Amino acid sequence: MNRRSIGNSELYVSEIGLGCMSLGTEVEKAKSIIDEAIELGVNYLDTADLYDRGVNEEIVGEAIKNKRDSIILATKVGNRWADEQEGWSWDPSKTYIKRAVKDSLRRLQTDYIDLYQLHGGTIEDHIDETIEAFEELKSEGYIRYYGISSIRPNVIREYLNNSSMISAMMQYSMFDRRPEEEILDLLADHSVSVIARGPLARGLLTDAWADRVNEKGYLHLSKEDIENSLGKLVTTLPRRPLQEFALKYCLAHKAVASVIPGASNIIQVRKNIEAGLSIPLTEEEITKIQALIPAEDYQQHR
Repeated sequence: MNRRSIGNSELYVSEIGLGCMSLGTEVEKAKSIIDEAIELGVNYLDTADLYDRGVNEEIVGEAIKNKRDSIILATKVGNRWADEQEGWSWDPSKTYIKRAVKDSLRRLQTDYIDLYQLHGGTIEDHIDETIEAFEELKSEGYIRYYGISSIRPNVIREYLNNSSMISAMMQYSMFDRRPEEEILDLLADHSVSVIARGPLARGLLTDAWADRVNEKGYLHLSKEDIENSLGKLVTTLPRRPLQEFALKYCLAHKAVASVIPGASNIIQVRKNIEAGLSIPLTEEEITKIQALIPAEDYQQHR
């Protein structure tokens, strides 16, 4: 599988990574999904301390402990949960980040994290304090690089101007083209890479889309919008699985380093990787997709 560098870093990641949130808590099943992904060429695994209250990190750590050197491991911090309460609270403070990283390292059974990401954030945060925490963790050797997970253009600009982040994770797909309006080219100009999550739009951008679409639609797209656009797409473009169009569309932008679809079983992993290994989209295909599925910009999340 092709690999791309994240920003100007030494991290070269597979174009298709594995978003680990959907692995579940059945240990052996989850480990088999990870093993299959790695066997088929995936070297980038993305988890978070929040997923299943740390259990996801534990499963990932156990699965890769004997192959750690060949894996680019990413996790996230900022959503703080406590055993005695439901839900979580937002805490991007330096004190919390520097404590939380030790817990993630223990669960992941490793002494360093390749990419440590802030798991959200708003413009009202004490961003300078958060950046200071990440920079200290770099200098102390706990993390190699850091990035943010955000769809907020104003927050992204603040980090671009004041930090040495190498990546921004964001939801990006043919059905969510908001990043194209003001973020992707900006990041590329700063040599900061996108990690694209949600590329299959909750399964709507697969050949099983007709079974997934419902009255709620998806983001700004109504059920009728989805049916019309996908119906025209599969009839007017050269025949290939819809999943190929979805993953290769994200990878067509120069800012994107890796696309990380989730998987809850081995068959999904295989289909994701097969789609990722397909030939790139042509300019004609990209133009047709964009004509059929118009983009919006960020209205609420700034």
